[in-house]
Amino acid sequence: QVQLVESGGGSVQAGGSLSLVCAASGDTYSIMSIGWFRQAPGKEREGVAAIWTAGGKTYYADSVLGRSTISQDKAKNMLYLQMDSLKPEDTAMYYCAADRRIMGWVYFSKYGMDYWGKGTLVNISS
Repeated sequence: QVQLVESGGGSVQAGGSLSLVCAASGDTYSIMSIGWFRQAPGKEREGVAAIWTAGGKTYYADSVLGRSTISQDKAKNMLYLQMDSLKPEDTAMYYCAADRRIMGWVYFSKYGMDYWGKGTLVNISS
């Protein structure tokens, strides 16, 4: 089992930045893919970004491409999401998720991952 705990959410004005953090514990050796998802009120869950733990290949949703950077510290079992130029439409609950497989970004975006954190709330005001 893998446990994921997110932090770093908050309320900022449009144009600002936030850095989300995900701390992984448990059977972290089994994690092959890890990423961020978000869900806004009344909307479907959306994949935001993901990284393959071996090799570091990254994927981003078009909605955040160029404004966000996903990174990992494997020694500390930490995952980060730096978000810049934030927009009101970025307002959502952000979830850290991890999987034991390496699948395509389209797959994970649609079906999600094995393990999930409880989320951290991001609120962007205009």
